[in-house]
Amino acid sequence: MSVAGAAVGLIAGGLLVNYLSWRWIMFVNVPIGLVVAALATRVLPESQRRAGRFDLPGAITGTLGITSLVYGLSSAATSESGVSHWGDTKVIVSLVAAVVLLVAFGFIEVRSRHALLPMRVLRSRDRSGAYLISLCVGTALFGMFFFLTLFVQNVWGYSPLRAGIAFLPMVGMIMAASGVASQLVARIGARPLMITGATIMAGGMVWLSRITEHSTYVGGLLGPMMLTALGLGLVFVPLSLVSLTKVGNADAGVASSMLNVGQQVGGSIGLAVLGTVAWSTVATSLRSAAAAAAKAGHQVSGAKAVALQKAMTDHALAAGFSKGFLVSAGIAVLALVITLVAIRVTRKDLAGVDLMAAPAG
Repeated sequence: MSVAGAAVGLIAGGLLVNYLSWRWIMFVNVPIGLVVAALATRVLPESQRRAGRFDLPGAITGTLGITSLVYGLSSAATSESGVSHWGDTKVIVSLVAAVVLLVAFGFIEVRSRHALLPMRVLRSRDRSGAYLISLCVGTALFGMFFFLTLFVQNVWGYSPLRAGIAFLPMVGMIMAASGVASQLVARIGARPLMITGATIMAGGMVWLSRITEHSTYVGGLLGPMMLTALGLGLVFVPLSLVSLTKVGNADAGVASSMLNVGQQVGGSIGLAVLGTVAWSTVATSLRSAAAAAAKAGHQVSGAKAVALQKAMTDHALAAGFSKGFLVSAGIAVLALVITLVAIRVTRKDLAGVDLMAAPAG
């Protein structure tokens, strides 16, 4: 259902930006949220009450720590001009604050009788491995989508609506692969699917890193995008199940939410790391092209100058984003290594997992 929502979002987002304003993609969540809130009172049953206290110190330090980490990493990314912001005061302060707050959160959770994140949830090697894999998937995926969107619109000249439609086949493949994984996981187990999926995902991103300003949609984008989607679909389902293996009902919410935390934090890491690699390469490529043109003594003006600048910019963007996609491939390989080392869950272990508690991919 979450993937189906992504498909609707691609089209709806393209239509809103194309015919109204980019601000509408924020506003449209308001009526959706109100409808969900109204329906929640009618369709969601009351959960069982448990005695205990709310872990307010853990909630405050954990929330502020993750917020500081996300803000610091998002602000650290090298800008389009090639200027690095890792040394900016706000970035350093945010990252230091994140470390302090998250360390404090860890101490609080170890000592708390009613911990927001009970340490027993992390004692399973399989579960902790699943969280690390989720972090890797978020890091690779968010950055890939961000730069692909910039590439197809700025280099290939796609409109927002056309860009959304261009990504639709990937959503369909993820849905199909997830369906296949749901059928296979009970027969062959989670580990083989995750190994296969991570390998395919890495291969798709390596293929994607070959994209240039002259590539075609079918050969340069559709092929690698579909291969990457196949790998993602095979990983998502077993990853969700592994995160809930041998978890008590009281900890099911925490165990499943940690996957989403990994994806969101991974997205911030991806934008920061991939952004630094991509924009540094773009800036270097532009400087090299300008120096080469000056050395050759090319003096053009008017339409020729505009065309030359556009060609130089397109080539620089393609080179930079290609490096970023290669970094994504490396992160996918890291997810594969973690799977090989950490995941040992068996088919028998998965038999008792409550599928309804599994988090969205």
